[in-house]
Parts: sequence; structure tokens; C-alpha cells
Amino acid sequence: MQIAKDTAVEFHYTLSEAGEQIESSTTGEPLTYLHGNDSMLPGLENALEGKASGDKFSVTLEPEQAYGEYQEGLIQRIPLKHLQGLGDNKVWKPGMSAIVESNQGRHQVSIVKVGRFNADCDLNHPFAGKTLTFDVEVISVREATAEELAHGHVHGAGGCGH
Repeated sequence: MQIAKDTAVEFHYTLSEAGEQIESSTTGEPLTYLHGNDSMLPGLENALEGKASGDKFSVTLEPEQAYGEYQEGLIQRIPLKHLQGLGDNKVWKPGMSAIVESNQGRHQVSIVKVGRFNADCDLNHPFAGKTLTFDVEVISVREATAEELAHGHVHGAGGCGH
């Protein structure tokens, strides 16, 4: 089966910038998404279109096809209690990434400055303005279930958790 609109896709990727690896899924679980439903970077989704299980390829995305151009002045003061993703660290520090929930969904931000109750955060995605290369291996492709289509995301082996 080929990747097309409303298929459930599972793939591994290695992400790099200028030949330097940034992150990879190959040591963990593959990434899953619902194709054609705006849940993937546009350039990567376009490159995956028509591929099948077992296909391997590389695609290089300019910023406008990935996380967009870097925009100066996108600094916002956010209460520390709204920052997620501290993990095992004790305190937030400049340079760390955090997740913030907003009325437009979840966003990854970078901590610029930390105060007692608030942090100044750069709202640009950490990969904004970067030309990125994805090395991809398609693991599986299947028709999405009616429930997955209704929910707008792929469900894991144990079903839907919400």
C-alpha cells in the first residue's frame, strides 16, 4: 500500500542540519501520523506521498517547508507554572526547551531568561530558520480506521487513550 490521504503511517527518521545529526527516532518507537490531515511538516508529508513500507529516502527541507523562517522579537513572558517538560531537571535555565499549551495547541519554546515566577521564552520553534535533512525509513502504511479519522490521529496498538 502506498502513502495517500487518510492512511496511517509509521516511520523512523534521522534529522540533521548541515551534516550534523540533531535527533533520531531509530533507537526508540517509530513516529506515527495520519497522512493528509495537517499533522506533519508540509515538506516532509509531500516527500512521503506515494511511498510504501520498506522505502528509504532523504529529503532536504528549506525553512518555509519545515518550521518556518526565524522571526525576530517573538519573546513572551510566560508564568513558570505553564511550562511543561522539565523532566528530571530541578529548575528551568536559559537554552532549555519547554512545551506550552495555548488555545492554538501545543508549542515548543526556548527559554531565554528565567525569573522567580516567569520565564522569557522565544516562541520561534528551535528549528525555525534552519534547512533540515530527514533520512526516512517507512515502516508501515495502512488504511486509517473510521475512529482514527474522526479523532484526527493514529491510535496505538492498545487503542485510543482518550
